[in-house]
Amino acid sequence: MLSKKETRLRRALKSRTKLKSLFHFRLCINKTSKHIYAQIISPDNMVLVSASSLGKIFLKQYGYGGNKSASDIVGRIIAEKALKKGIKKVSFDRSGFRYHGRIKSLAESARNSGLRI
Repeated sequence: MLSKKETRLRRALKSRTKLKSLFHFRLCINKTSKHIYAQIISPDNMVLVSASSLGKIFLKQYGYGGNKSASDIVGRIIAEKALKKGIKKVSFDRSGFRYHGRIKSLAESARNSGLRI
């Protein structure tokens, strides 16, 4: 029987191979119990934009980074940075995490901030 982490990594492998074959920019998400991270990666695997709930400014202004409100803020930040770089459309790479909770709120806040997913 596979562990929870192994099943997540299997889901991530399937979705990433599909996304890499499309040659789109991808919004890659990672989360831990205390923080959430987002990166926009180019088709040639270069990180162009990143945002997380781990930065000193984020922690000073907003505090804890492991809840839905923190993921809303990270989604808004990543969308603003991407639009400044001229990136308007990305594919959503959720790294095998299920699409609910913090992952869903990050994606929706990025969409509401003008990023097309």
